[in-house]
Amino acid sequence: MENVIAQTISFVKETLATAEAGHDWFHIERVYKTAQNINRVEKADDLIVALAALLHDIADSKFNNGDEEIGPQKAGDFLEKIGVDPNVINEVKLIIKNLSFKASLGDVSYSSPELNVVQDADRLDAIGAIGIARAFTYGGFKNRVLYNPDVKPNLHMSKEEYKNTTAPTINHFYEKLLLLKSLMKTDTGRALAEKRHDFMLAYLDQFYAEWEGEK
Repeated sequence: MENVIAQTISFVKETLATAEAGHDWFHIERVYKTAQNINRVEKADDLIVALAALLHDIADSKFNNGDEEIGPQKAGDFLEKIGVDPNVINEVKLIIKNLSFKASLGDVSYSSPELNVVQDADRLDAIGAIGIARAFTYGGFKNRVLYNPDVKPNLHMSKEEYKNTTAPTINHFYEKLLLLKSLMKTDTGRALAEKRHDFMLAYLDQFYAEWEGEK
């Protein structure tokens, strides 16, 4: 297992060497560490959790013309190349395919303890101090405005609307980030999400006060 993990880490580092800062190796490393932390309690399959966490953003659809199959396929091809068990590969591909927030806006028929662990870890990295930094990093990458009071959050987006939104970054807090606490699947995930969620609420209070020149 250690050799497989080491090879996977090298592959991911090399593949994401020029990735957008919110979806780079350091994001992967944080999710990997958090997933391991959660799994100490959940006791899901260690290898599947580790590989899915390491490979979950190997080819994120939003950087690949919306193609939701390229990520699972690229991960599967790599794991097959290094001789990982086909059953493990299949589970990792299913987790990657069903992991994202936008995936939950469509029809999801797959579930597993391993998906719960990795999904919570990934969602935790989308909230709190780092989540805020990542949101504005991606917003800048897409040249989105920080905030526009005239553009209200869309709280009932379809999957396609979510994929194609160009809304201000602040809207993303209401359309995704503030929803994640209630979507955590594990006890550890829920506990970690509480403090990060509260930090985002405090940040928004400060943001609006500064926007109005009050603080």
